[in-house]
Amino acid sequence: MKTLSVPNLLGIKHLVKEDIDLIFETADHFKEVINRPIKKVPSLRDITIANLFFENSTRTKLSFELAEKRLSADVINFSASGSSVKKGETLIDTVNNILSMKVDIIVMRHPDVGAHEFLSRHVNTKIINAGDGTHEHPTQALLDSFSIRERLGDVAGKKVVIVGDILHSRVALSNIYALKLQGAEVKVCGPVTLIPKYIESLGVGVETDLRKALEWADVANMLRVQNERMDIKYFPSTREYTQLYGVNKKLLNSINSEVTIMHPGPINRGVEITSDVADSDQAIILNQVENGVAIRMACIYLLASQIKQ
Repeated sequence: MKTLSVPNLLGIKHLVKEDIDLIFETADHFKEVINRPIKKVPSLRDITIANLFFENSTRTKLSFELAEKRLSADVINFSASGSSVKKGETLIDTVNNILSMKVDIIVMRHPDVGAHEFLSRHVNTKIINAGDGTHEHPTQALLDSFSIRERLGDVAGKKVVIVGDILHSRVALSNIYALKLQGAEVKVCGPVTLIPKYIESLGVGVETDLRKALEWADVANMLRVQNERMDIKYFPSTREYTQLYGVNKKLLNSINSEVTIMHPGPINRGVEITSDVADSDQAIILNQVENGVAIRMACIYLLASQIKQ
């Protein structure tokens, strides 16, 4: 049986192209499964998975939990707000206590960059990164690429622009790694204050004019402004940001090519994207959500198969 080249899914930067191909091939099968009348397979009925979320989440947490249950795994959910972490327990102690209850896989979201890498060096278990600070969000990038592949046939050679708050976005970084690995051309677009200085070293272009970016692109992935991660003002006002970097139907209609619109959620309607764009045929936002379950099923299944071997 084919398997991933890595023991954990800590970030896209650790994967090779063959890993992504295998995940997509597996996700194709699971997407067919979740569209059946009986949306469940017994693949992981002897596996226990713990979801550890040290940060707020709606889509990702629900998507992982649903993916696990679709695979018939036993699932336990952990929330930091009501746990011994509040009493001063360390991350390693928390995880080791959970693992002592015979848990096989840890799915974790953490506010600190590198928390998953640190954990992987200190505990003996399978780890899936559900987001670490402003660093990586690998399953989001995988489902985004899978959605592009589903819509446009292939990712290789496609032009993708990521628009918005690049500086604070783990989605942007993981997407850049994933898209470049698959042969796509990538640009970022946003206020210069929200574009990291090193970004061009990753092999991506920078465009500060939204119209030019959209005219160039096959796909536009719209990111929200992450106000919760900002301790200073990066632009004068939300109104000005929307005027310069918000996508509306009038702007899209004035561009010759039809750009596919994506968004990782949550959407701030009327800021980075208007409702008439988010709900239009050009947007594949809900397809991304659906594909998220299939992609996470694939990632969990492939890592679990390493345990069984």
